[in-house]
Amino acid sequence: MKRKRLWTGLAATAVVASGAVVWAVLSQPAATSESEAKSAARAVSEAQALLNAGLMQSRYKDFSGAAITFKRVVALDPDNKFGWYNLGYIAQRDGKKADARAAYDKALKIDPSFDSALFNEALLLKSSEPDRAIRLLKRVVAHNSKASTAYLHLGEALAKKGRDDEAQDAFGRAVAADPKLLSFVPEPFRDSASPSPSTSQAATTE
Repeated sequence: MKRKRLWTGLAATAVVASGAVVWAVLSQPAATSESEAKSAARAVSEAQALLNAGLMQSRYKDFSGAAITFKRVVALDPDNKFGWYNLGYIAQRDGKKADARAAYDKALKIDPSFDSALFNEALLLKSSEPDRAIRLLKRVVAHNSKASTAYLHLGEALAKKGRDDEAQDAFGRAVAADPKLLSFVPEPFRDSASPSPSTSQAATTE
């Protein structure tokens, strides 16, 4: 039951937005006409507005409506990683694993270091393709050494593959980053993953 709550917490924050519109405006090739450049800029601007609308629909749990909106986003701006990511999240939520994976792959093709897409695709594949999930989770923690839940899931995936030493290290890093995760560590690994008194004291004082 605790694991289910953990997943729910992760999924609840999965829908993400972009920052400023500027990130998506690509420089135009020299041969592109001014009118084409303006048209492209308008499409990106409209996609940004639609992205915000889709996020609002998601907040109000209108996921079917949000999916339609996010599809319009990527139709206007195929390089919008947030549109693809959010389509993947909604598909994953609805149990459409193939659609979710395809959308996450699109987002990762645009930005290979997009941690949210890496993490969610890893969870999607954790049971069916554990080796792929392990590789994705390792990419997450390579970018963010404080990604405690990524370390936790990495430890679980490694443990299922019998790679106990690596799993132990991952569990230890998960708990070091967030001591509250200790209760989610499998029993055989829990004692060695427990933070030392000095580590716990340091975490408390911080």
